[in-house]
Amino acid sequence: MKKISLFILSVVVFSSCSSGDGGSDNPSSTPVNNSAPTTPGLSYPTNNLVCISNTITFEWNAATDAQNDVVSYQLQIATDNGFTQNLNSSTITSLNKQVTLEKGKLYYWRVKAIDSKNTSSSFSVINNFYTEGHGVVNHVPFAPVLVTPVLNSNQLKGTINLSWTAVDADATDVLKYDVYFGTANPPTEKVAADLLLKTYDVKNVLNAGNYYWKVVVKDGKGGTTVGHVWNFKAN
Repeated sequence: MKKISLFILSVVVFSSCSSGDGGSDNPSSTPVNNSAPTTPGLSYPTNNLVCISNTITFEWNAATDAQNDVVSYQLQIATDNGFTQNLNSSTITSLNKQVTLEKGKLYYWRVKAIDSKNTSSSFSVINNFYTEGHGVVNHVPFAPVLVTPVLNSNQLKGTINLSWTAVDADATDVLKYDVYFGTANPPTEKVAADLLLKTYDVKNVLNAGNYYWKVVVKDGKGGTTVGHVWNFKAN
């Protein structure tokens, strides 16, 4: 009888220890990597829009999150496309926000998504627009957009083609361009003035190094927009 009791006790102890080891196989203990939400797309205001009001409802598409986290959105509005001047920034969970801005101003806006673990997507593309003002007869041109050479790219020494695009809300305006180019940042030497074409060849770039350039857009009615400084490296 004594031997039987000892056998039963050993079985109970073994079973108890075995059940404790099983917790290490629990899949819930495996850490899950968190990924950023997708980048939202912009809906309104559309690019190059001249708005009919200075109170605007900004709208964008929903981002998706692989972990099904709650997603919020950071909306940024500024008067320059580097988002450093007169920045209006807010974070909301909805897909739209109404904002009242100054009248007769050029604005740029973008949105990014942020999940509940504070992981964010990249910012969306940038749209620009005008708020309508009282008695506005002329709008300054939109900031020029780089085409070639690609920002921070390596270029062969010799003749370098600079090209860009630019638009104006006033469709009848004839735009002209001044080009500044050199090794200083920002460039101060004007190498071309009153160009009608959105391209310029810089010849005799013979020295290796970093080069900087910018374009000033003029609409012929006193409206002028100074573009951002772009750069490339000559090899």
